[in-house]
Amino acid sequence: MDKRWKQLGDILVNYSTAVKPGERVMIAMVEPETLPLVHGVYEAAVKAGAYPQVQFLSETLRHTLLRYGNVNQISWEPEIEAYGMEWADVYIGLRGAHNLYELAGIPGDVLAVNQKAMGVISAQRWEKTRWCLVRVPNASFAQQAETDLESMMDMFFDACLLDWKEAAQEWRSMTEKLQGAREVHIVGRETDLRFSVAGRKWLVLDGKLNLPDGEILTAPVNSTLNGHIYFEFPGVLGGRLMHDIRLAWTDGRLVSASASTNDDYLQRIVHSDSGASLLGEFAFGTNFHINRFCKDILFDEKIGGTVHIALGRAYPECGGVNQSAIHWDIVKDLRQEGAVNIDGRTVLEQGALLL
Repeated sequence: MDKRWKQLGDILVNYSTAVKPGERVMIAMVEPETLPLVHGVYEAAVKAGAYPQVQFLSETLRHTLLRYGNVNQISWEPEIEAYGMEWADVYIGLRGAHNLYELAGIPGDVLAVNQKAMGVISAQRWEKTRWCLVRVPNASFAQQAETDLESMMDMFFDACLLDWKEAAQEWRSMTEKLQGAREVHIVGRETDLRFSVAGRKWLVLDGKLNLPDGEILTAPVNSTLNGHIYFEFPGVLGGRLMHDIRLAWTDGRLVSASASTNDDYLQRIVHSDSGASLLGEFAFGTNFHINRFCKDILFDEKIGGTVHIALGRAYPECGGVNQSAIHWDIVKDLRQEGAVNIDGRTVLEQGALLL
């Protein structure tokens, strides 16, 4: 087995989630391809004195539910998964790649109902466990990222096997310069969006919640949202790609939302609950080892030189208050065109962080 799997398992157990002796560790194995990393995490957890438990999940199984299930089954919040969030001190989600179009034949209204139910489980994970999520590439993932498998795996390991303490120190020094900021202004292709961040805290995501990782983020004050934004990359949620997403707000109210593909699904998502049309997050991507759009948010939101917003649930650690069953990140590419100005100072321009 490639020794890098053990290295990554060690990081996940001893750095990302800091597992302690006697703790209960839920390892969610999503797709068979994650088995090498399951071995790495399981071994590290046992050596740490913990009690690991492996759970198997799959998008192909989810497809079966969505295709043949009735409305009660599709809206069902799985009790065993919910119990797992009660049982576990630590949750490590090894999310294997799958066919991006696995759910392409599922009607948008059916998918939206199930996505909301899965969001409830996700919220419980946030609230009740220390957790970290990993997207594990495979050949189909490399194909959707338009590259070969060897290049994809090298990018994956390069982006994950950082000296995380050193990287975190660098990103925190940038974050210190943002504390106390009042207004964010994003400009770029079909984009002119302003919002306040007054009273909010800026945080660094440095391998504790995701691998690969690398974000500097905060929570907007939603009542101050004014303007519009266009996304060069498609938004991806529940196996659906929504191209050319355009969103606009006036005084904190969503006034326009459109996409050139799967627009019906977009409409259902932004109206799924009262918080889904507002922002839970604004962030800078800071991991420059990730250099291509993979159509997968666990990679794409970390791309150095990009920014992203998240519709829905806010991180309370930032001071954010928006509540929703969803937390959907959508990436805007500013590497070729555009800038972010904070309190009148340019802090990101054409992909370069100026902090």
